[in-house]
Amino acid sequence: MNTRRPPKRPWKIAVLANIKDDNHPKPEGVPPDAFADFDHIETVDALRAALETDGHATVFIQADRNLPYALKKAKPDICFNIAEGLGGDAREAQVPALLEMLAIPYTGSRVLANGISLDKTLTKRIWRDRRLPVAPFQEFTFGDEPLRPELKFPLFVKPAREGTGMGVDMKAIVNNEAELRERTDYIINTYQQPALVENFLPGREFTVGILGHSDAKLYSRHPEWYEKDGFHRFPVLELDTGNTEGPWVYTNEAKSKDVGPEDNPGFFCPANIDPELEKKLKHLAYRAHNILNVLDVSRTDIRLDEEGNPRLIEINTLPGLTPDYSDLCLQAAAEGITHTDLVLDILYLAAGRWGMIEPRESEEIKKNGK
Repeated sequence: MNTRRPPKRPWKIAVLANIKDDNHPKPEGVPPDAFADFDHIETVDALRAALETDGHATVFIQADRNLPYALKKAKPDICFNIAEGLGGDAREAQVPALLEMLAIPYTGSRVLANGISLDKTLTKRIWRDRRLPVAPFQEFTFGDEPLRPELKFPLFVKPAREGTGMGVDMKAIVNNEAELRERTDYIINTYQQPALVENFLPGREFTVGILGHSDAKLYSRHPEWYEKDGFHRFPVLELDTGNTEGPWVYTNEAKSKDVGPEDNPGFFCPANIDPELEKKLKHLAYRAHNILNVLDVSRTDIRLDEEGNPRLIEINTLPGLTPDYSDLCLQAAAEGITHTDLVLDILYLAAGRWGMIEPRESEEIKKNGK
């Protein structure tokens, strides 16, 4: 039941994104998969359509170097942010930092959480210090550092500060010292950043979406989605690794492919797993989300080690929102949540945090058994 008080007037919402331009060649000197995590304009169009179903006006603003001037001209009430940033070691924090400086409300995590989550090494250090399970890892800044004794071949090598599988292909798995040095040198020189090296996890791979915050029931259009702690755990999605020979790697190429046909979609959702493992995966995603002070929405990737124990891989504070394609949207669809309802709830969770809407009365929640 939707008993939350609606906004007093429709809002002007700016959708902020970096758009892929497949018609223009990449600049010289950038990695071959540069801009892989940018969005297609169709995703922006779908977000705008969803937001407008609730009476709001929308405008798309490209999150480039003209963004400060475009925001000043557009004067949005709130921004729906999916911008990935233009480079640097904390690029996903660039737009939130600008919006904070301009005092413009926006969806999703704030500056620090977006900056930390893109740094996979720092994220793992924080999780490890809070006793969350991660595989043994080491960051290589120069490439000639001695390998720590807790790391055992085969190892997995990737850029320390990228997303969407950038820098990940079948050569990411290294089986000896020579391959390790060759791959770390490649990552450091190609991506101009440290290489993250960790024990290869040979088991099944899952991803778990989280939505909400402690008072989500007060602002959501669907308070029944949320548990008593204010969070919604989406069904666990498992990546289909059964049709590969040898170790399976979720490469950038695999992440960029369309979802497959119905008889071989490339994923299982809900995953066919033991209830205890399901409970554990959702709890780990919940803790991973909250330990980093992530807001509104996230998606955490988890893989099993050789003994079947889950290990956290990374968290995405800007999960993809392409209908019928992005993992989070597939998880939502698996339990009957439409793309429109998902997008609007992300909006209103953020608006509630920024004081843009009045909360639902707690008595109403009790009365309706929510």
